[in-house]
Amino acid sequence: MPADRPTMPPVRLHTDAELARDALAAPLLSRAVRLARWAEPHKRVGAGGELLADDLNAAVAHLGLDDDEYGPGHVADAWQLALDTGLVEVTEDADAADTAGAEGDTAAGAGAADADDEPSEVAVGVATPGEELRAITSGSPGDVLDIWLGGLEAVLADAAAPDLAEIAEHLGEGGEIDLDALDWNPEEEADFLDGVLGNLYLLTALDESAAERAVPLPALAASMIVPDDMDEPTDDILEEVSEAMMRLDDQFRMLEPTGIVVYQPVDEALIEEVDGEGRIADTGPATDGGDALDEEDVARYGLVRLTPLGVFAVRARMLDAGIDAPAVGDLTDKGADVLLDALVGYPQAAARAEAEQWLAHREPAVAARELLAAARGDDDGAPLRRLSCQQTLNLAGAGAEPALREVLDDRHLGGLARVWLAERGATEVPEPSEEMVFWLTIDTIAAQLAADGDSDELRELVEVLVGRSEAFFDSAWRVDHPATADVLEAMGRLHPDKKTAKDARKAAFKARSRR
Repeated sequence: MPADRPTMPPVRLHTDAELARDALAAPLLSRAVRLARWAEPHKRVGAGGELLADDLNAAVAHLGLDDDEYGPGHVADAWQLALDTGLVEVTEDADAADTAGAEGDTAAGAGAADADDEPSEVAVGVATPGEELRAITSGSPGDVLDIWLGGLEAVLADAAAPDLAEIAEHLGEGGEIDLDALDWNPEEEADFLDGVLGNLYLLTALDESAAERAVPLPALAASMIVPDDMDEPTDDILEEVSEAMMRLDDQFRMLEPTGIVVYQPVDEALIEEVDGEGRIADTGPATDGGDALDEEDVARYGLVRLTPLGVFAVRARMLDAGIDAPAVGDLTDKGADVLLDALVGYPQAAARAEAEQWLAHREPAVAARELLAAARGDDDGAPLRRLSCQQTLNLAGAGAEPALREVLDDRHLGGLARVWLAERGATEVPEPSEEMVFWLTIDTIAAQLAADGDSDELRELVEVLVGRSEAFFDSAWRVDHPATADVLEAMGRLHPDKKTAKDARKAAFKARSRR
């Protein structure tokens, strides 16, 4: 893997079968599938594949949307998705096209009195159920997800585009869009939306409990706009956040029917018109995550979260973009060395889940031997590997015991093995030597320094260790461990007592001189 390849924390995915069910239940794809079946044996369509008025009304009734004021819009969106995904295929109707041309010539020769009349609809194509409809019906869950992902890409492209009214206002004479006048950069807009979805994904990956908590829209917009080193957003920054919220409000409304997000829109009472454009009034109190507001007020500014289907989709798009986006279970068929190296960077819940899946595919004793072999070493990463090894072995069953007993005399692993056996009440476990106790202590602190730096937990551990023995440093500097000097220096930084800290630094000097 290239060193500069971006890496995301791992996520836990639902099974393909569960995700496919979610995709088929999403309103947009569900309606598209129903319309594709409804199109049997065929429907006449316009030049862009759109349904003609009578069929559009019939489709609204077919989907039970007669009482929905947005029913025709929902049908048009679902029909477009059916076209984009191949659930419906359109072929040209030559006879209809000739008729349309003749009618066009006739209309062109009509008098000026008819110039303002509405043009009549003309069918120029025939829509029939497409090949992908069979995949929806009889294909695998993976087939369903591929179709859904294809449709999502089309919706994301639409979500990143300006609305049709804005485009119409900035069409050039030749029909080209004047992007400068429109103030729209397609790549920047798509990147912004990708960044927002990426932030939602990251929140889910780092904290699985966050998957059930919606993110306030102002905080999400601010995460993309407010500089990290800015303590208090300026008025200009807050205006940018407001504009971003308006865009995201429109975009999440479009995306929710795909099933990628659950979205509570911005309360329209908060939207005010400034210079002909909508703005969200007073975003300031909400940009910090809503700490100054109660739960109900925060919700009025919009709330969004990724669904499990959304996590799957964003990860798939990241992989396509060359981002390393692991999923729990990816390491099941990998060696223990790969597992231990990876687990050190995983959030706690994901690390445990990955370790459990890895162990489940191996006999306990075999797994333990492989883990212990991978944990050996004097390199800089070895203490963290041993910590991951210990944490993984804590999930192994009693069947791992023979492998742990085999390493009781091992300099790297004997202390770890004794801890494992003692915690399970095993008998006939020999007492460790003082040298082994101190070696394990240095190794444990080295691992915690590598994982979390000078943490409060490590500070407490240092105080406890030194408090148990006044002669701690007299023995510690003699420990034959590559990290002894670094650990003692850290203990000098962390211990609050000046004399003890000085003793630690002296011991570190001795250890460094000894090596």
